[in-house]
Amino acid sequence: MSRRTIALIVPKGWQLTLAWMLLVTYVVTSLAGLPAAFAAPELLGFRSEDVGPQLTREQQFTKSLKAENLREWMEYFTSQPHHVGSPHGKRVAEFMAERFREWGFDAELSVYHVLFPTPKLRKLTLLEPTRFEASLVEPGVPEDPTSLLGAREGLPPYNAFSADGDVQGELVYVNYGIPKDYEELDRRGINVSGRVVIARYGGSWRGIKPKLAAEKGAIGCILYSDPIDDGYFQGDDYPRGPFKNDRGVQRGSVVDLPVRPGDPLTPNIGATADAPRLRREQSETLMKIPVLPISYSDALPLLKALDGPVAPEAWRGALPLTYHLGPGPAKVRLHLEFNWDLVPAYNVIAKLEGREWPDQWIIRGNHHDAWVIGADDPTAGMVALMEEARAVSELVRQGWRPRRTLVYCGWDAEEPGLLGSVEWVEHHFAELKKKVAVYINTDSNGRGFLRMRGSHSLEKFINSVGRDVKDPQTGVSVVERHLSRLLVQADQAERRRLYERDDVRIGALGSGSDYTPFLQHVGISVLNLDYGGENRGGEYHTLYDTFENYLRFGDPEFAYGVTLAETCGRLTLRLSECDVLPFAFNNLAETVGGYVDEVIELVDALRAQTEMTNRLIRENRFKLTADPKQAYFPPKSQAPVPHVAFAPLLNARTRLKTSAAAYAAARGDYFAAKQSLNSAGLSELNRILFQAERVFLRTEGLPHRPWFRHQIYAPGLYTGYGVKTLPAVREALESRDWQEAEKHIVLVGETIEKYAAQIDRATGILTKSR
Repeated sequence: MSRRTIALIVPKGWQLTLAWMLLVTYVVTSLAGLPAAFAAPELLGFRSEDVGPQLTREQQFTKSLKAENLREWMEYFTSQPHHVGSPHGKRVAEFMAERFREWGFDAELSVYHVLFPTPKLRKLTLLEPTRFEASLVEPGVPEDPTSLLGAREGLPPYNAFSADGDVQGELVYVNYGIPKDYEELDRRGINVSGRVVIARYGGSWRGIKPKLAAEKGAIGCILYSDPIDDGYFQGDDYPRGPFKNDRGVQRGSVVDLPVRPGDPLTPNIGATADAPRLRREQSETLMKIPVLPISYSDALPLLKALDGPVAPEAWRGALPLTYHLGPGPAKVRLHLEFNWDLVPAYNVIAKLEGREWPDQWIIRGNHHDAWVIGADDPTAGMVALMEEARAVSELVRQGWRPRRTLVYCGWDAEEPGLLGSVEWVEHHFAELKKKVAVYINTDSNGRGFLRMRGSHSLEKFINSVGRDVKDPQTGVSVVERHLSRLLVQADQAERRRLYERDDVRIGALGSGSDYTPFLQHVGISVLNLDYGGENRGGEYHTLYDTFENYLRFGDPEFAYGVTLAETCGRLTLRLSECDVLPFAFNNLAETVGGYVDEVIELVDALRAQTEMTNRLIRENRFKLTADPKQAYFPPKSQAPVPHVAFAPLLNARTRLKTSAAAYAAARGDYFAAKQSLNSAGLSELNRILFQAERVFLRTEGLPHRPWFRHQIYAPGLYTGYGVKTLPAVREALESRDWQEAEKHIVLVGETIEKYAAQIDRATGILTKSR
C-alpha cells in the first residue's frame, strides 16, 4: 500500500476540515521521500517453500468465519446474568465445552473453588447537614428488555472484596483519589484520617482509590462516575445514546491486584476443593475499609452538601454544582455487609494436540464470566475466540493438524480478580513453564482500530500478521488503519518517526486481564488484542452492557468480531506451524533501551523539580491567603537528588542491542541459504526462544510483591492496571529511595544481560547449522 493511500484513510466520524487536508498534503509531499514502512515482509519463521501453503491455509480459515455464529452465541450467553457462581455461568461453560468437543478438541471443565463475596446489605445515608438516603438501584430500561431481567436477577452495584463495615464520618472529595490528588490536599491542609472519601472513577484502576484512602487513614470510600468522564458530557446517555445515564454504576473488584491477583485465600497454589486456605484476616489482598460504587444521581446530593475550599479547576466535573473539597459539613454513614462464599469457577480448557511438537503449546484465552449481562465485556471477545476455534477445526476436518499443540481457554471468575486464570496457572505452573510458547489474550471488542499490547519480542510478528488482515470498513490492512490514526494524532516530529520505523509500536502490559499470570508470574510471552475506538460508551460493568446495547453501539454486524477471530487465528496458525518461532529481538532491544532512557530522565526531572522547589521555599515565594477556606501550605524542602549510577543498565542495553542484531542476521542467513535443522534441532532452538521471556523473571519477585516476578513489565503499585516498565527501578526512584534504586539497577542490568545471553544461545544454534 502506498503512503498516499495511508494518508487518505479517514477515521469514521472525522470531517475533511482544512486542517485535515493540510495533513494529507503534508503526508503526501513532505514525506514522499521516506522509505515505506509497510512493504510486505517475510512470513516470519517460515521457509520460502512453505509460505504459499501457509497463506492458502489462512485464506481457507478466513473464508470459513461466519458472523452469524458470533451473533447466535452472544445472544445465548447474554440471555441471563452469568457472573461466577451463577447457574447461567455454569451453563455457558458447559455450552462452550460441548461445542469444542463437537469440533474435535479434547475439552474439559477445570473447576476451582474461589472466594467470591456478594452483597448482603448496602446502605449509604447523608446524615448532615440534610438527610438523604441513596437509592443504590440501577434500574432496567423498557427499551432494553434484557436490562429489565438483569435488574431483577443480576448482581446489584457493589465492589467485590470491599470490607464489611458500618462507619460514619465527615465527607472529603478527593478527585480521582490517586497519589497526586492527596499531595494537593496536603498542600491545602486537608487530611482524610477518620473520614469517608468520595472519589470519581478514572485516573487509575478503581482498587487503588480505597487502598490509598485506607493508607491515608480514611474509614470508608465511595466511588462514582462523573458525567464529565462517563456520562452526558460525552454524548447522549443510555438508552438514547451509548454513554452512562444518571443511574448507571460501574461495578468491579477492589482486591489488591498490584500485590497479587487470584483467589485471596490460596496464594501460589490452585484453589482446588481440598486446597489449604488462609483465614480472611490473613489475606494481604482484601480491602481494609468498606467501599461502595454509586451513580452520579446518588452522588449529586453528597457533593452538594460539601463545603470547604473550592476544588481546583481540574477536579471539577460536569454535575450542576460548585465542587468543594470539604471536610464536611456533609457527614455520611456507610454500612456494608457481604456473603463471603466459596463458589465454583468453571474454566473451559480445549486442546488440539500437535503432530510434531506436542509439548510446545500455543494458548488462546478469553474470559466468559460477566458482572451482569456482559455483551461487550467479555462476550464479544469470547464468541470471536469460539469462532476462531471452529474455523481451525474445519482445517482439521480437511486433513491438516498443527505442528504444535493448540489450547483454547474460556476463563471464569476474571471479573473479581483474574481468579480462574490465576488459579489454573498456579495449579499447572511447572507444566506451563516448560511447555507454553505464547499466550494470546482477548477480552472486550468493538468497532474501530486494532489495539496491540504485549511482549516486544512479538512486536514484529503482530505487525506482520496485521498487515495481512483487512479492516472491514476501509479495506486496508488493520495495521495501516491503525497507523493512519496515529498520524492524525501525532505532531510533525512524531509523524516522521512513525514513517521511519518499520513497525507500529505495541504497548506494554501491566495487569487487568487474563494475560497477567502468564506474563508476570510464569514469564510467557503474550499478546493482548482487541478492536475499538468507535464504540465508546458508558456500559462498562453496568447493567446496560446487553445484547441490545451491543447491536446498536458495539459492533452491529459483528464485522470486527470476525476481524478479531481472523487476526488471532492467523497468529495462532502461524505460531502452530512455523519452523522457527517468530520472536524478533531488535524491536525489544530498542524498546528496553527507551525504558532505560526514561528512568535516567526521571532522575533528571526529580533533580530539577527538587532544586526549583527548594529555591522557591528559600525565596519565600509560597504565600498564604487570608481566606482560611483557600489556605495553601507550602511544600516541605527536600534533600538534593544524588548522583545515581546507571552504568549497569547502560551496559546491559548495549549488550542486548548487539545480541538482538546478531540473532536477526543469523536468522536471515539461515532462511536465505535455505538451511534446515532437523526436528530435534528446531525443537531445541524454539525451546531456547520461547524460554527467553522466562529469563526476565527473578525468583524473588518485585519489592513488596513477590508474586510479580517480571523485571521489565508490571502493574504499578499505585496505577493498578497501568504498566510500570523497569518497575523495581522506576518505583524506587519515584519514592526517592536511592539505595534501593541502585540495588535494582544492578539486578535488572544482570537480568537483561542474561536475556542477551539466551539470545546468543539461539544465534549459536543457527550459526552452527551452516
